[in-house]
Amino acid sequence: MTTRYAALLRGINVGGSRKLPMAELRSLLADLGHQDVGTHLQSGQAVFTSGHGDEESLAAELADAIERRFGFAVDVIVRDHAYLRAVVEACPFPAAGLAPKQLHVTYYSAPVDAGRFAEIDPAGYLPEEFRLGDRALYLYAPDGLGRSKLAEALARPRVTQGLIATSRNWNTVRKLVELTAP
Repeated sequence: MTTRYAALLRGINVGGSRKLPMAELRSLLADLGHQDVGTHLQSGQAVFTSGHGDEESLAAELADAIERRFGFAVDVIVRDHAYLRAVVEACPFPAAGLAPKQLHVTYYSAPVDAGRFAEIDPAGYLPEEFRLGDRALYLYAPDGLGRSKLAEALARPRVTQGLIATSRNWNTVRKLVELTAP
């Protein structure tokens, strides 16, 4: 049985460093034996079909292959179509009425509990808000992610320690569901 996945790469092709051309990423995924390989934008989203492995082993395999081929480490999260669709369906914010720059999802490599965020006083960041989901955090930032003080607090090392975390705007979140559809 084959499954359709998205690979989310953290921190590539931003600010002129850690360049990873999407054509080479597609080639690398094909070399690893995956089919129907594609990429979305230049900021580290790839989709593929695979009949072997699970999300964690596929992420580790891709991260190792990237380091061998390109000479730098990249954090990778792999999620299947069903998970990505469930993230969209569970959105606690009225996404339909928001601009894509206002709503983001941070994907985590493992489940997160509310205790990680205990030091963050949500009232101090209003009108910005966040909600936890399944290995995901939904962030409403009305002025955009780049100006978000709450996003800054949520990314602090004591919050993310031991996890891979990577964020995507709502347009990309929805597009990945579309691109991974069977």
